[in-house]
Amino acid sequence: MNPPPPEFSIVAPVYNEAATLDELVRRLMAVCRDTGRTFEIVLVDDGSEDDSPSRIHHACDRYPEVVGVFLNRNYGQHAAVFAGMAESRGQVAVITLDADLQNPPEEVPRLLAEIDRGADVVGTVRQNRQDTLFRRLASLLVNRMVQRATGVAMHDYGCMLRAYRRPIVDAMLQCRERSTFIPVLANAFARTTAEIPVAHAPRRAGRSKYSLTGLLSLQFDLLTSISTFPLRLLSLAGLAIAAGGMGFATLLVILRLVYGASWAAEGVFTLFAVLFVFVGAQFIGLGLLGEYIGRIYQEARGRPRYLVHHIRRRNKKRAGAPAATIKEF
Repeated sequence: MNPPPPEFSIVAPVYNEAATLDELVRRLMAVCRDTGRTFEIVLVDDGSEDDSPSRIHHACDRYPEVVGVFLNRNYGQHAAVFAGMAESRGQVAVITLDADLQNPPEEVPRLLAEIDRGADVVGTVRQNRQDTLFRRLASLLVNRMVQRATGVAMHDYGCMLRAYRRPIVDAMLQCRERSTFIPVLANAFARTTAEIPVAHAPRRAGRSKYSLTGLLSLQFDLLTSISTFPLRLLSLAGLAIAAGGMGFATLLVILRLVYGASWAAEGVFTLFAVLFVFVGAQFIGLGLLGEYIGRIYQEARGRPRYLVHHIRRRNKKRAGAPAATIKEF
């Protein structure tokens, strides 16, 4: 007989976080036990290259509430969170957070309190962020774009510390698109949302997994996966260029009549300048169209978001029950 499912689940994606995993689990266990509710902690190893997998196995051996999900390679943060959500059994809510301890585990009860008040999705706003100026400016830009594209005025879509009611998680798991930004997808199904300020701690060890190139790629992927706004922006840019071209052509005619044909090398340089503007606009348009067509191709192939190598779950001690369960895939 299997134990009843817990009231809530914690899902934490892990990628090369061996230095912080033991403290993360210890603090999560203390906080979750203080809530007086049943819980589980799902740690998803996203193809780590350090000692993170053995740290997760150690946590599974020590705490029956800890579940280890091991992906066969690195798929990215959001794919790892989806893998954890798919394995989670929390009946009321699922809470996600990063494993680097920049999201303090002590904020978990506050998210649960908002779920108890009826929110379907609980977002957070990081106070006194301990990130570089570039990261803060990039987050500000992304948040503004997402707000305009979705119409949901949340202020910190980049913070992984969030809570989702179980029906919202089940709805997200039914979505099969590969390019998915979880906070935005959740808001598409939520009836009521809430947002609370939370603390933000400096990174204890290692460095951010997102380089400058990775951040730019993530932001472009986010924008093109949630909206057709870039295509609309391209249309507006085309109209602006066309209007500017007509105005410039009128100006050229006037200047030619006033100063003659020799004022600008018979107009050759001007012609090249106008030509480069229009050619550049065309290439931008082709690039955006190619990006969307490429996404259609990826979705049409229907490949899974991730492949789980094995799942480690320790059963609570019962007469005749095994000490642990490992499912291989």
